[in-house]
Amino acid sequence: MDLLVSGDLLNQIISASFAARDFDFPFLGVYGACSTMAENMAIAASFVNAGYYKKIVAATGSHFSSAERQYRYPLELGNTRPPQAQWTVTGAGGCVVADMGGGNNQKTYPAITSATFGKVVDFGITDVNNLGAAMSPSCASTILEHLKDTGRKADYYDLIVTGDLGALGSRILKDLTWEKGVEIQPNHVDCGEIIYNVIEDEFQGGSGAGCSAVVFNSYIMDKIKRRELNKVLFIATGALLSTVSSGQGESIPCISHAVAIENL
Repeated sequence: MDLLVSGDLLNQIISASFAARDFDFPFLGVYGACSTMAENMAIAASFVNAGYYKKIVAATGSHFSSAERQYRYPLELGNTRPPQAQWTVTGAGGCVVADMGGGNNQKTYPAITSATFGKVVDFGITDVNNLGAAMSPSCASTILEHLKDTGRKADYYDLIVTGDLGALGSRILKDLTWEKGVEIQPNHVDCGEIIYNVIEDEFQGGSGAGCSAVVFNSYIMDKIKRRELNKVLFIATGALLSTVSSGQGESIPCISHAVAIENL
């Protein structure tokens, strides 16, 4: 590998940087909250496309207990979780973004064909337990911008996968895009909504940088490699908050990044 692009949710991205010290190649630390997986993939694809590197690992992860202490109430308080809450996923995922040299060899693997970096969007949500509502406007903004930039329709993609809005945030996202004349209901799924079984009673589902990384790099990528899915738009969503900002009454600015993965 020529480069590791990684980040996580812990203070000063220590999970990523501590992991990087075990490898003898360069490390680029990136922070985008829960949007980090798509951000890393887009950065890696840009470097590879420009010819700066040949093989890059893009990865991220999150940890339930540690992240909860940094973004919400201390677990020791034993607070009752409200119904709009999500559960930070303990997990990590990564992929290799590489120059396959073109020709038939390139067609063996799915390719990142385009990416859209999102803008910071803040709709004034202050509830740290309601991140789905906070992040959905930024996700809608990035999806609409991506479709505008590429000239594509939503049905161009076999799947539009977001992460991680949860059940409530997904419904808000579909309403926001529908209001702008874009219907994503038939081909949309959210990583936070599907990572847990319904019977597990995990409220709105999963969250955390590791949530979308785990779902995309296993379940979704497996379907792409088997060509059950050939065109996928992956949008990872992030809430740019801390307990300090929330404690001071600040609202939650959010960002979402989109990456298109296609079988050539």
